Amino acid sequence: MIVPSEAPVQSHHEDLPASCVDDYNEARDIAARSPKAAAALMRLVIQKLILALGQPGKNINDEIGNLVKAGMPVEVQQALDYCRVVGNNAVHPGEISIDDEPSIAYSLFEMVNFVVEDRITKPKKIAELYKKLPEGALKAVEKRDGKEESRA
Repeated sequence: MIVPSEAPVQSHHEDLPASCVDDYNEARDIAARSPKAAAALMRLVIQKLILALGQPGKNINDEIGNLVKAGMPVEVQQALDYCRVVGNNAVHPGEISIDDEPSIAYSLFEMVNFVVEDRITKPKKIAELYKKLPEGALKAVEKRDGKEESRA
């Protein structure tokens, strides 16, 4: 008989990239039994999420810096750095003791969902609404912003 997991954390955001979903769900499934293992998996989710945000997925620290240079809000940078540091400390002993405070590992799920909401869901919603503007208004905006295609 399969025993349902105790999932003390939220489900993944509906817009979490497909490449991240299995790892997120596995981390969620084991979070109550092994917060360290869950944190390590969430570190992998962050790496894949950064890849989905257009970065190479090789060096998380540098790639967060690249996203900041491209205009990413400080709150999102802090959420990503929080996940990076906690995830790293889960497998490399440091100043964070996940064994003593499993809630630290649980917070990674909230942070990942926050990043997805800000970097994926909100832009998608805005783009969907923007596309509904009348064609004339869209062309006027393009002209204003210097994006009008040159006509030869």
